[in-house]
Amino acid sequence: MDVLIVEDDKVLSLLLSKMVDKFGANVVGTCVAGREAITKVIELAPDLILMDIMLEDDIDGIDAILKLREENIQVPVIFITGNSDSYNRERAKKTNYIDYLVKPISFDLLKETMNKVKA
Repeated sequence: MDVLIVEDDKVLSLLLSKMVDKFGANVVGTCVAGREAITKVIELAPDLILMDIMLEDDIDGIDAILKLREENIQVPVIFITGNSDSYNRERAKKTNYIDYLVKPISFDLLKETMNKVKA
């Protein structure tokens, strides 16, 4: 499984990369901004996106996925965010996400959630 990690915290991005690698999946790329994420999804065609919501530019993770959905790009997404508010959770529902995980997350939780994509 090819995974794109979109996370603006470099330490967390590295930690997620290590978790994905330990899980036996392949990290095809990482990025820190919404516009960059859209470009990389189109360019790399990952099987899964691990997406933070708050990113470095003016497009957050939810808007980035919504823009991809408008282009009929249906890559599964798992939101991993420090933001558990109901507003973003409601916005995220429009993306048909696999799961919405609140940081910090454990290896076991990520593995369990990624297994939903394989099923």
